[in-house]
Amino acid sequence: MAEDHPQQPINPYGKSKLMVEQILKDYDETYGIRHVSLRYFNAAGADPEGEIGEWHDPEPHLIPLSLEAAAGQREHIQIYGTDYDTPEGTCIRDYIHINDLAAAHLLALEYLQQGRPSETFNLGNGKGFSVKEALYEARRVTGKNIVALETIRRAGDPPILVGSS
Repeated sequence: MAEDHPQQPINPYGKSKLMVEQILKDYDETYGIRHVSLRYFNAAGADPEGEIGEWHDPEPHLIPLSLEAAAGQREHIQIYGTDYDTPEGTCIRDYIHINDLAAAHLLALEYLQQGRPSETFNLGNGKGFSVKEALYEARRVTGKNIVALETIRRAGDPPILVGSS
């Protein structure tokens, strides 16, 4: 999915992100306020020094949920939908490490400091991994049998989201 891919969000989250991009574009056209829109795919990872991080309650993300299950903090995780039109039937997502996101923010500021025009950039790695592949890796890395229960799809989950950065 390139930056110029047609924007047709299928859920409120995607629609809200598109609205913000449109507002930024309007401000650029009306007031000359330049911007860089950074389209995150799936942020993943942690600060290597463990100094900063994020916390969700409840935690919605696959990788932290898998690691919590591996650590015995939860009995299982859920796989939402195994009937997608993908090789393994589960959603495919593009993951990008948070350190790469931080670096991209600095590059975006440099871009604007150089006087360049407003722009939109995808932030991903360009390769997708299915829910089952990510779960396999979590099991492999931790050496734990992470129990996964299959359940129905969540409304608004597209089958594949992979960026072309």
